[in-house]
Amino acid sequence: MRVLRLVLNILLLPLRPLLIVAPTERAAWIAAALAPVAVLIAATAPGAWVAAPLMGGALLLLIALDAVMTGKLDGWEIRTAEDIEVGQPSVLAITARFAGRAPSRAEAALECDPRLAPDGRVTFALAPDPLAPGWRGETTLTPARRGTATVARAWMRWEGPLRLGARHVDYPLDKTIRIWPDLSPVRSPDLQAFLRNAQIGLIARRIRGEGTQFEALSEYEPGMDRRRIDWKASARHTRLFARENESERNNQIVFAFDCGQAMCEPVDGLPRIDRAVSAALTCGYVALKGGDKVALFGFARRPQIMTPFIGDARAFHRLQSAAAGLDYEPVEPNFTLALATLTTKLKRRSLVVIFSDFTDPTAAELMVESLGRLVNKHLVLFVTMTDSEVEDLVAAPPGDIATLARSVTADSLAQQRKLVLTRLRRLGIDVLEAPWETIGPRLIDRYLAIRSSEAIG
Repeated sequence: MRVLRLVLNILLLPLRPLLIVAPTERAAWIAAALAPVAVLIAATAPGAWVAAPLMGGALLLLIALDAVMTGKLDGWEIRTAEDIEVGQPSVLAITARFAGRAPSRAEAALECDPRLAPDGRVTFALAPDPLAPGWRGETTLTPARRGTATVARAWMRWEGPLRLGARHVDYPLDKTIRIWPDLSPVRSPDLQAFLRNAQIGLIARRIRGEGTQFEALSEYEPGMDRRRIDWKASARHTRLFARENESERNNQIVFAFDCGQAMCEPVDGLPRIDRAVSAALTCGYVALKGGDKVALFGFARRPQIMTPFIGDARAFHRLQSAAAGLDYEPVEPNFTLALATLTTKLKRRSLVVIFSDFTDPTAAELMVESLGRLVNKHLVLFVTMTDSEVEDLVAAPPGDIATLARSVTADSLAQQRKLVLTRLRRLGIDVLEAPWETIGPRLIDRYLAIRSSEAIG
């Protein structure tokens, strides 16, 4: 069919200066059906060979007339959001208006950045709009990576009443769509309800804990920590009194992202780095609401970004903008340079949350060594996502030799991974390993536990 449509396009070239005409698939099928008829005529009645070109000419004339009979494109419009989030669906719609006879069928295509659609192409059919004059078609875009994507060109094609000939137009576009990190967990009702009702919620009040700033004295009761007894005050009042200190705030939290090769690998359709960014921004929002300061640090072969510490939830958009600038680099990360740079920029003890991944102990050796030096001055939380593919291979029933071999190899990789994480724990590094679906909530829980223990300051 493609060859026949190409031949018909070549035959219609003389008409192109006057009318942009294209044969339809139905016209190609008719041409294919006429070919055996022409061969039969040539074989049975050689003198009637002229019938074959006459049939071809008649088909070409019908194609041209059908295209002329359909209406002209009076105007069209592309509607889409200028800002969308990675992994979240967004509607793209095209509205077209035709002057004259309505077409029997219309379709459109867009050339866009591969971040927006596979192969950088989006096609969809149009139908009469019941709410407004004209035709409308829409599709759903689900961006696979962050960044700035462009829609470069658009095509519109509509067929005549006989569906033999079609008109088509194309226009260059310069439409830019900004793809941001996914903040749907931040907007979730569960998190907002938690922030309203938790201790670090929206109510302005002092939070008592095990910090160093004195808040008040209270009468000692059985079950309290004896280390909180204020012996001087107890001697003056001849009763036991305990110190109540204000919970420490203004802690420094740094979310460090490995943007190297392992983190660029997809997990359930999105790169690991995008899953990590979404979890970090969610936890960072909670930290800002709790009065702590948050900064972002990204690195691969060399450091990419280092934001200043932000202590106001109203400036959260600055963290989102910085996270959108984290680039994907298919290279091995330089942990030695990155963590040495981060150490020089931190002037006080901080909680450093590192999002990374590794494939084997050899590749993780420099990472373990660099994290061992970082933990001497700061509190380090290492966050990695469970490899669901490896777990599925390990759990697969050994139905044949190939499956058994894959299962044994996957189990070896899983054991090597556990060995590296055990080494990190022995260095005093807190390790969080979880599936990507639960990495955000579990990171918030771990942060709140660390904060309540007053281990950061």
